[in-house]
Amino acid sequence: MYPFNVRVYGLLVNADDEILISDEQEYGLRFTKFPGGGLEFGEGLIDGLKREFVEECNAEIEVVGHFYTTDFFVKSAFNESQVINIYYRVKNTTPLNLIFKTAVFDFEGEGDILQSFRWVKLCELKPEDFLFPTDQHVAKLLINSI
Repeated sequence: MYPFNVRVYGLLVNADDEILISDEQEYGLRFTKFPGGGLEFGEGLIDGLKREFVEECNAEIEVVGHFYTTDFFVKSAFNESQVINIYYRVKNTTPLNLIFKTAVFDFEGEGDILQSFRWVKLCELKPEDFLFPTDQHVAKLLINSI
């Protein structure tokens, strides 16, 4: 049992001032989040984020800078751990060869674990579009930084 769950996410904004977000279905729950995920044992934050982008987006990234680290208590929605999220501003160094959707939860295929990606204009980003409290907080910070 691990009391802490460290997660790392990338905030990727394109030339049109749109941010990449991920719609997912897992454990019978649908949620929208930023690309990224759990840190693996023995991994540094940057290496973990780079691995997550390769796994999720089949793209390599460069970290531009730190954006936010969780500074309030968050219990995991999936187990009894405390979640600590770290968000970085990133840019892709290889093309994003993804199918981008426009509708929420527009998944290809079927299964227990599904994922799709969307670009959302920063000026249209809404905290309530995200399920998890830290992502909601980061969305507010992004909106206030425009």
